[in-house]
Amino acid sequence: MAGPVDLLVVGGGPAGLATALHAQRAGLTVRVWEARSGTVDKACGEGLMPGAVAALAVLGIQPAGHPLLGIRYLGSGREARADFRAGPGLGVRRTVLHDALAEAVAAAGIVVEQRRAADLRQDEHGVVVDGVRARYVVAADGLHSPLRRALGLDDPGRGSERRRRRARHGLRRHFSLPPWSSHVEVHWGRHAEAYVTPVADDLVGVAVLSSRRATYDEHLAEFPALLARLEGAEPVDSVRGAGPLRQSAQRRTAGRVLLVGDAAGYVDALTGEGVALALGQACAAVEAVALDDPEHYEQAWVSLTRRYRWLTAGLVAATRPAPLRRALVPAARLLPPVFDLAVNALARPIDMRPEQSRRTNV
Repeated sequence: MAGPVDLLVVGGGPAGLATALHAQRAGLTVRVWEARSGTVDKACGEGLMPGAVAALAVLGIQPAGHPLLGIRYLGSGREARADFRAGPGLGVRRTVLHDALAEAVAAAGIVVEQRRAADLRQDEHGVVVDGVRARYVVAADGLHSPLRRALGLDDPGRGSERRRRRARHGLRRHFSLPPWSSHVEVHWGRHAEAYVTPVADDLVGVAVLSSRRATYDEHLAEFPALLARLEGAEPVDSVRGAGPLRQSAQRRTAGRVLLVGDAAGYVDALTGEGVALALGQACAAVEAVALDDPEHYEQAWVSLTRRYRWLTAGLVAATRPAPLRRALVPAARLLPPVFDLAVNALARPIDMRPEQSRRTNV
């Protein structure tokens, strides 16, 4: 790398690659470091909300997948459904999404190096990472971000021992069969949820989230109706896991380093809004760098994530007791306007305009 750059992005997943694309569009010089080679996969539900689809379109990215019309909750022999009012979402394999972003980054001429960040030091003028100088660094290095930890930004929270015992993990696998629905299905069991996402015309992803330690097959045994749907379907890959899922940061900025995506903190997403949040944060982080004002990003992050944090964290906390888990789907069915409002609040497109433009149109 010849000389300093405006922005060094550490992490080449969707959050990091989207940040790099926004940075170049803003006229900034940018480089990306990613420790892993090739396509980066992750155990996730793979459903993009309409807001995420719109945010990708801003970058000129339209990955192949399966249209999603809304979300269905199933449990206790009942069903509740909410359709997206902001247009369709998209079920897309994480590897397909990563490849689409990587191709856009390559076409833009942005350099991506297979390189790990180890030593980070900063002063009032910039950041030096392993001898390379940049005006700013975006840490988009994932759920268990080494840079977040190195900067002392990990937030264990109150009752950290209890949180560790109740930590939730995710397991995901794909099955070769035509989707039976154009909705994301969330099957509620006693100890877990199973998320069924159509990701192609002949492929379905099934992810399980739970705080109970068990194998993937043991978790699926909680959902006999889902197992009947999957009977005879061939798995096309091995089980992939992730967790603990809930991660917190004390702040999203430390000097000239900004945390983006899962590195900035992750609320146990129930409806596929994680990518939408990452894309919105990528845009906001670049805006802060262009303004030379990292505090601007901290404020934007709070605003961008507020409704997601409140709705999702509240739902996860409220459904930990078994009686409430059993009552969730019947309650959503009896109160369809409330369920519809909550789902569409999360599905709402993210405002990707610069701050000045947003103020002008207020």
